[in-house]
Order: sequence, then structure tokens, then C-alpha cells
Amino acid sequence: MKVILYQPQIPPNTGNVVRTCAVTGSELILVEPLGFKVSNRWLKRAGLDYWDGVDVQTIDNLEQFLEETAHPFYFFSSHAKRVYTDVTYSKDSILIFGSETSGLPESFHDKWPDSFVKIPMQESARCLNLATSVGIGVYEVVRQISLSR
Repeated sequence: MKVILYQPQIPPNTGNVVRTCAVTGSELILVEPLGFKVSNRWLKRAGLDYWDGVDVQTIDNLEQFLEETAHPFYFFSSHAKRVYTDVTYSKDSILIFGSETSGLPESFHDKWPDSFVKIPMQESARCLNLATSVGIGVYEVVRQISLSR
């Protein structure tokens, strides 16, 4: 499984996502521009010693990356209609999460509307924390894969 963070802005969130990826064997892709340098001490501190166990890549064009992949991908967005648990995931699934400050580009909604899923929450709530959302999504994939064995 791959986790993609689209233009993440907050170092501790990305550090916590590194930890989630490490303990689940997931790859992490960061889409530039980032709101921090990968050498940021808060980023490293949040990821603790998990950095060495995670394949972390940086890309600058998510749309091109997705057009070239054969794997199923899902955007997690509070604007989606379908709930994330209504999807059947595979070990090759790609989970994509938007920036903490601006989410995902509207063009992605227009181009891949059927690839959007949401984590249910109160209507009045703005959104969940990025690292929390990644954990929920990743562990749903882990749960489904474990059940299919």
C-alpha cells in the first residue's frame, strides 16, 4: 500500500504518518511543494526512529503519477459522498490525503469523482487531523487484507 500526502504543511503530522507507514509496511509519497524541509527537527522528532524503515519518495506532479499507475487509488476528502468503508481495498491500493490547509485541488474531484471517499463526521465539523485520517484509512486497508487471508 502507498500513502500519498498532497502538499503537507505541518511537520508533526507528516512525522506521525511516517510512524503509521512504518508499522504497517506502507510506502509514503510526499507531493511538493512541502510546507517544511524534510530535515525539519519537528518532523524527525514526530517520526522518531521510524524514518529508516519507510520508503519515502517525493514527487512534484501527482496528476501525472496517478495517470501512469495501474493501481487503484482513493482520495480521502470531507467533500466526498461515498464512505471509505464502502470500498474494497487491495494491498496495492494508494490512499491520497490533501494538504492540512487547502485539501485537494478541485480538478482532482472533476477528473476522478468516483475515486473520492470520506470519513464520516459531524456535519458542523471542518475536518479531522491529517495523521488521524491517514491512520483510519490505512488500518481499514489492513483490516480488509487481514480478513481476506
